[in-house]
Amino acid sequence: MSTVLSFDAVPPAQESQQPRFLMARGVEKVYPNGTLALQRLNLDIARGEIVSLLGPSGCGKSTLLKMFATLERPTAGQVRWNGKAEMAAECRMAMVFQEATLMPWATVEENVRLPLTLRGVSKKASAPQVMQALLAVGLENFLHAMPRELSGGMQMRVSLARALVTEPDLLLMDEPFGALDEFTRHKLDSDIRRLWAKRGLTVVFVTHSIYEAVYLSSRVIVMGARPGRVVADIVIDGPQARDNGFRTSDAFIRQCATLSTLLEKASAGGDHA
Repeated sequence: MSTVLSFDAVPPAQESQQPRFLMARGVEKVYPNGTLALQRLNLDIARGEIVSLLGPSGCGKSTLLKMFATLERPTAGQVRWNGKAEMAAECRMAMVFQEATLMPWATVEENVRLPLTLRGVSKKASAPQVMQALLAVGLENFLHAMPRELSGGMQMRVSLARALVTEPDLLLMDEPFGALDEFTRHKLDSDIRRLWAKRGLTVVFVTHSIYEAVYLSSRVIVMGARPGRVVADIVIDGPQARDNGFRTSDAFIRQCATLSTLLEKASAGGDHA
């Protein structure tokens, strides 16, 4: 069964069974122009979870994701990684943004290799990791293609391979498939589920799509309208291995309806237990 929790609660399963990998406590963010983006936000994410952040536009989903990526700092409160105030060097993190942000002058192979190149790893030494990352996203036959020769979905696959080439254990994704057609989006969502299960990743995924959130996630965090805070925490009832059949199941439809109601209330500014 799905579980709905108030925004101040700590999910019992995490508290008793799983160590916290990512933690936000009383997090607030005020931007220089006075915008209060996040307010008293509490959230725990356990290692190995795949968690979606769902909420209305401007509720601070991307701001929170950037805090987990150390690209933003809270104005108040704490963000912790494995219980530490700073992300440890051994925590391998990668981020995929809304745009593929590929180098247009570079081949697929060169784009995927970029993080390793920046670390000083030679082309020869990095070749196995690059090929493994391309195999993971089904682009092993496009090493020498240029970004302009690829579809939007294939460009996002290159961006995902570039993230995977560092063999991360934390993958942060900021609505990466929002501009893609539904068929491509569904396929990439399935790819993320497969990679998550195979590699034991911890994934935090920002989305505006209820259907994507239910299909992808072990949990869905619903955030309220600005200032952002957690108003509901839903444990998704679904099989470990998911396919298109899950998208037409009673459990999927029921949980999408529940999230639709919660999101409508969250957009109106209400908190819900």
